Amino acid sequence: MKGILKIIAVSLLLVFSLSGCSDFEEINTKPDAFTSDEVSAKYFLTGIQIELYAPNRFPYWRAHLIHADRYAGQFTFGFNGCWWNDGLSYTYNIGYTNAAYDWMAGYVSNLSVYQNFVSPGGELENEKFYAIGLIMKGLYYQMYTDTFGMVPYSEASDPDVITPKFDTQAEIYQGVIADLDEAMDIIGSESVTGEGLEFLAENDLFFNGDLQKWKKLANTLKLRMALRAQGAPGADFATAVINEAIQSPLLTTSDDNALMAKDTEINQFGNAAYGDIWHNFGGVGSKWKVGKTLVDYLRDNNDPRLSAYAKPIEGGEAVFKKPAEGSGVALFDKYIDFVLAELDNAGVNYTKSGSADEITIVVDEGPYYVGQPTRLNGDIYPHIKYNLFSEPADWVINPKNTGQPIFPEVVMTAAEGNFLQAEAIVKGLATGDAPTLYKEGIKQAMLIWNVDEAAISEFLGNEEMALLNGTMEENLEKIAIQRWIAAYTDGFEAWAIVRDTGYPTELANGVSDYDIYSAGTLNGEYPERMRYGTSEYNTNGQQLEAALQTQGPDEQGTELWWSADN
Repeated sequence: MKGILKIIAVSLLLVFSLSGCSDFEEINTKPDAFTSDEVSAKYFLTGIQIELYAPNRFPYWRAHLIHADRYAGQFTFGFNGCWWNDGLSYTYNIGYTNAAYDWMAGYVSNLSVYQNFVSPGGELENEKFYAIGLIMKGLYYQMYTDTFGMVPYSEASDPDVITPKFDTQAEIYQGVIADLDEAMDIIGSESVTGEGLEFLAENDLFFNGDLQKWKKLANTLKLRMALRAQGAPGADFATAVINEAIQSPLLTTSDDNALMAKDTEINQFGNAAYGDIWHNFGGVGSKWKVGKTLVDYLRDNNDPRLSAYAKPIEGGEAVFKKPAEGSGVALFDKYIDFVLAELDNAGVNYTKSGSADEITIVVDEGPYYVGQPTRLNGDIYPHIKYNLFSEPADWVINPKNTGQPIFPEVVMTAAEGNFLQAEAIVKGLATGDAPTLYKEGIKQAMLIWNVDEAAISEFLGNEEMALLNGTMEENLEKIAIQRWIAAYTDGFEAWAIVRDTGYPTELANGVSDYDIYSAGTLNGEYPERMRYGTSEYNTNGQQLEAALQTQGPDEQGTELWWSADN
């Protein structure tokens, strides 16, 4: 990574400096201080990869951690000592929402700069780099539209359109799939982008310049989107697209994984990681726990990823005191029963002592893995003790620039390619051996986390969760849950899986006991989307209002086009 630090820094400088310009034609003809024999598109590619999958700390904190990762049910706030209760983001917050929206909506500027450079007639014209740009565009728009719904698409990159219209999700999906097909046609049988300055290698943080892997990525994304669209109103195109994708190479083996290594030398304001929030915000206030639903599925099914995803609880002593006033007085027994039930559910051995007003527990020596329930409210906060719930594993939250390993950013994996095929077969949309593909998906998902192959074989050979042996719906539930588990640290996709499939139901069903959980702006329902940022209302309000007439109100509970409940 040290060898390309300067290249990445130059990439970011170029991309971010150009993104401030609105006239892309001028950029194409006058790239300030650089000429085509001095600059290659590969430097720009590095920048747009980083900006989409590892942006600076501000959106990484507010978009990923505060919203997507927690809507996905995989990370939780709200223990005693945390700065936030876990209702945060389930109650609309304009500042946090704006940070997420501005980052994601603003990405199109830098992507457009790249595409204008490499497109036919561009200053850095190269059809192979253009094909990669189309695939990056697909990755971006799938994330963007699956987060907000209708967004500017067909007119978004047109420099002559100041207020671009919002396209429907059906239009965006079809447009992206067409772009992916174009990209795959351009790549054909080619494996490299060119020679000399046009040779893409280490500047490609996904595949080290291997175009055939880019082609597999495009096809796997195509299959993901077609399966998500299948069954939605006006998605008649989906079945044919699924059949096309199944017939072409997909990401299926460990060598195919699109995992973006974290750069440990660029600072957190150019390229962030979870550790930049965990360690840099001070004390336990900014830390978080792993969600109950995730830990329960791993622990209760003897999944060997458990210790790779989470740490055992600290344990020790925990003291629960009845408050002197407020609603917590009457609910004290309910709160303590709730916490102890979570420990019991996880098989934690402890001794309990004390009186009606003060209860002490001492946890026996473990290890024990206990996930913190998602969406706890501020009233139960004093009793959710930090030492009773599992932190993320060190690989997830290690600080940068210390020489410690940091888990890479998940772009698309071989596990996904196998699971998607199994899903298509179970639904009767393709033919093949769904149980074998499902098991291969689990294996590939575990290998990413360095799980020992013997442990993988034991899980696949002995656990009910490794078998597709039920009804169609039961098998689809298993596939959805395994896709969701495999998307750990890829919160945007994990959240989309829950909304698309309705699984895990523990999350998709929302909450109803408001003594314990936060109703939020959603009145207990599961979040279906994020609201648009105020910048869009201020600069493109007329087009946005027109979109709302089609999509529905700008609320977190408004279901998207492909939603399982729509």
